[in-house]
Amino acid sequence: MLNAGKALKVSIYVSDGATRHGVPVHSAILDFLFYRGVSGATVLKGIAGFGADHHMHSSSSVEISDRLPLIVQFVDTPEKVQELLGKLQDLVGSGLIEVQETTVAHPAQPSKPQTFQPPAHLKIAGRSKLMRIYIGDSDRWRDKPLHVALVEAMRANDIAGVTVYRGILGYGAHRRVNQQKPTQLSQDVSVLLSVIDTSEKIESFLPLVEQMVAEGLVVLSDVDVVKYAYRPAEA
Repeated sequence: MLNAGKALKVSIYVSDGATRHGVPVHSAILDFLFYRGVSGATVLKGIAGFGADHHMHSSSSVEISDRLPLIVQFVDTPEKVQELLGKLQDLVGSGLIEVQETTVAHPAQPSKPQTFQPPAHLKIAGRSKLMRIYIGDSDRWRDKPLHVALVEAMRANDIAGVTVYRGILGYGAHRRVNQQKPTQLSQDVSVLLSVIDTSEKIESFLPLVEQMVAEGLVVLSDVDVVKYAYRPAEA
């Protein structure tokens, strides 16, 4: 949790239309900051501006511009900022990052402070780890479905990939049989998240899984990655 005293304010300048792996850059930055325990962050949208390409962009033009400037700002300790800067430089692409010394006069008081700080991403190679997370479809974390929050957390922490499966029949510790029925819109059916990454990445992510999954089952298995292929990102 951020305390009163000396701190650093980080301003990240990007374009509204900039994307990374199909996700808006400002959204990817917010996800990263959120799941790395930053005290708070704000996105500000400009109405006019220009950048390194020296092209003027304005919301007053006839066509709505998707290149308007955005600023993502957050304040945290110097140690925390230095820890995050490397990944932020990768996320921002052609944008600009500004760091200023500041003083926190009155820090915000979160209801549940976040302490999760996983290490940097490692590339999959050879022997790896398979993690399966079994939860209920109705399980939630804060204001969103738990399986959605887990996927966002994994993406923000550079987990190689995750697939979510919805069960059609099953039961858990309460011995209640849960079944998906076409005549009912919502059932507490089983949901399975399947994740493969290096042992180091999976083990470093486990503290967050334990924090987010209040009731469920997490299973780890050793696997050999035979082929890890993906489509190259579009220019």
